[in-house]
Amino acid sequence: MLKVIKITLISVLALAVVLCSAAVYAGRTGAMGRVMNKVESHDPYEISRDAQMMHNALTVMDWHCDALLWEKNLLKRSSNGHVDFPRLREGNVSVQMFTVVTKSPSGQNYDSNTGESDNITSLAWIQGWPQETRKSLLARALYQAEKLHDFQAEKPEEVMIVRTKKDLEKALKARKNALAAEKTPPTAALIGLEGCHALENKLENVQTLYDAGYRMIGLLHFFDNEVGGSLHGVSNGGLTPLGREVVKKCEELNMIIDLAHSSPQVAEDVLEMATRPVVVSHTGVYGVCPKKRNFQDALMKKIADKGGIIGIGYWDAVCDTTPEGVVKSLRFAVDLVGVDHVALGSDYDGSVTTRFDASELAVLTQTMMDNGFTDAEIAKVMGGNSVRFLMENLPE
Repeated sequence: MLKVIKITLISVLALAVVLCSAAVYAGRTGAMGRVMNKVESHDPYEISRDAQMMHNALTVMDWHCDALLWEKNLLKRSSNGHVDFPRLREGNVSVQMFTVVTKSPSGQNYDSNTGESDNITSLAWIQGWPQETRKSLLARALYQAEKLHDFQAEKPEEVMIVRTKKDLEKALKARKNALAAEKTPPTAALIGLEGCHALENKLENVQTLYDAGYRMIGLLHFFDNEVGGSLHGVSNGGLTPLGREVVKKCEELNMIIDLAHSSPQVAEDVLEMATRPVVVSHTGVYGVCPKKRNFQDALMKKIADKGGIIGIGYWDAVCDTTPEGVVKSLRFAVDLVGVDHVALGSDYDGSVTTRFDASELAVLTQTMMDNGFTDAEIAKVMGGNSVRFLMENLPE
């Protein structure tokens, strides 16, 4: 009996430690998200009546947001990070691409990284992710997609996951009807991958991700992987034989290929073999911000000449992160590659600091108006180009 009591006490103490640890880790997670994804303090932006009316009439899309990496309820408005569904609605975002990070090296930088270390392993443990995500990158990708599906299941009138052209049409129609009826409009949500290391060196996992709802595949992130060289890796290599098979498989499935973080040689290799246009989901432009993070202008033009989309971000890849600085990069990109190929790619919640969050996107409309953009240019850049691209390239 004494032994049973002793075992029971040990079990209770162990449970108490686990519960206390979970509470502490939850607190750390919230603090971590706030620290890693800051919005610089600023006075409220002044938006004119004309700019607000124009912004409210736009179809806005953002190509890159890492909000699923963090354990927060995106159905509730918070001041944590840059994005949640209420703030997307406040910013009149119709379509959001949720990109999924599965591995990032310690001390990640734009110049050179190896894949030997990984910050996400610790983050998964701290945030209480399922056991299988501690070691499996594919499991991390599937878990983050599952979180978005859970949000949709809880609030299907607010979150509509897009897999096909018909899904996008349905979501945009539902949004239009909800706004006309002064009801809460849904956000069309897509899922994209940031780095093919999540394939775990298996071509068949492209299909696994497709079945889980993924419709965009970013080939690389901050380090070289099995499909090719990273813009921030050590090899400067192009596509590997597996990389070429991945590109073929993505085209077979009508999955969009994202060249953000790819080495220039990978980008050239993809452009040479691809039969469909590609995306650079989040970037700056070298002619404005000459950092290694950004492709040279000539390569950007090649991507656009093949029908691609360039998503301009709001973080230090544009050098000047003020609304004026972001719009300067948008203007340069429009003049460089043509207005039909420029879009928004925030990198929100991607461990970056910005000057405005998702609720404040009308400041971009205002600033573009102030800088001489035409109404047609604003409509295309803010989302018209992106929706057209999706309608041309998503599965039927």
